[in-house]
Amino acid sequence: MTQTPPVQPFKRDMFNDFDFEDPEFNERFDDVMNEMAAKCPVAHSRTGHGYKVINTYKDVKKAAQDWRTFSSAKGYMVNRPEGSPVILPEESDPPYHDKWRKVLNPFLAPNAVAGFEEEIRAAANELIDKFADAGGCNFVNDFSAHLPGMVFFRCLMGVPEADLPELFEGIDKGTFGPIEERPQYFMKVNDYLANYLEQRSKEAPRGDVVDVVNAGVEWEDGTPASWEDKVAIVLDLVFGGLATTTHAMTAAVDYLAQHDDVRKELCENPGLIPQAVEEFVRLFAPVVAPARYVTQDTTLGDLELREGEWIALNYAAVSRDPALTENPTVLDIHRKGTVHSAFGIGPHRCLGSHLARLELTVTLEEFLRRIPDFHLTEGTSAKTETSQLRTTTSLEITFGTEAKG
Repeated sequence: MTQTPPVQPFKRDMFNDFDFEDPEFNERFDDVMNEMAAKCPVAHSRTGHGYKVINTYKDVKKAAQDWRTFSSAKGYMVNRPEGSPVILPEESDPPYHDKWRKVLNPFLAPNAVAGFEEEIRAAANELIDKFADAGGCNFVNDFSAHLPGMVFFRCLMGVPEADLPELFEGIDKGTFGPIEERPQYFMKVNDYLANYLEQRSKEAPRGDVVDVVNAGVEWEDGTPASWEDKVAIVLDLVFGGLATTTHAMTAAVDYLAQHDDVRKELCENPGLIPQAVEEFVRLFAPVVAPARYVTQDTTLGDLELREGEWIALNYAAVSRDPALTENPTVLDIHRKGTVHSAFGIGPHRCLGSHLARLELTVTLEEFLRRIPDFHLTEGTSAKTETSQLRTTTSLEITFGTEAKG
């Protein structure tokens, strides 16, 4: 059995003085998550207005399901920069949240997503064609920063693919750039999508998700959703569609580049890939810990909370909770019945989870079929950025044998 090496001391007190924005959290992400899951049910932060990070499955599940006490309506960020645009339905509570999910769900349900497989496979090979004979690639720049957007735009929204790099950059810098600059980048994406939504409202319906958003829903009192809310819906869809799957697929390829035995086994037995995807998602989840606002005095496990406090639900740590998973720090592609919280828990469970799984599965199937032998380019390592979300910004790999057409 693989033994987890001893953890070296952190420069920062990750249990009592935690900060999502600390560079050490990014650099030692796995160490921090493993230690929190094993030893720290609640981490405390004094950053900004302060917050607490909830790290056990039992308590995270309770808070995630109790939306009345632990509200999403004030946003997913623990210290929201002024001027940040709202994303919906993520930053809302039932019943308004549920009305939007009801009209959006059919477009991302399992049967609908299954119909995208041929397009996903074609897009993956279209990208691989561009570097298959080059002897190597930057997997982010050449593949993972493009595939989720190509699929999302082709299959769901009809946004011009030529605009994908601009939108991806806006979302990336709006999530991981300097804190004071994040709102302006997100607003650029927001404004672009507002213009697109308005343009589409003047066109003949295409029967896609954009038409459903333009049609809108109503509040409980019958008031129609505002124009701003419709834009916020599209912003959330694009945010999720572009930002999150990129990290999971890149981290999986990074792992395979460093573990020849696992890579070879998946090449020889691609039937294991869907099961392996669950392990990759469990340990390489892009959504680390969304925030909740406490609406009334309450208790969560042994923690007493007061109205007005903030907590973060550490989904990444929960996926490593030893009470939930045996040998949770070990990546085991043979693990059966993998349990994780990478896609969230409760009403806000990820709308695009079925699409994400399919994109990850197809990516590994096609990449391993055509480029079965690869490793990290000498002298390089993956570059990551981490806050309440996590992403990989660069992964240079070199191909060991001739790629296949």
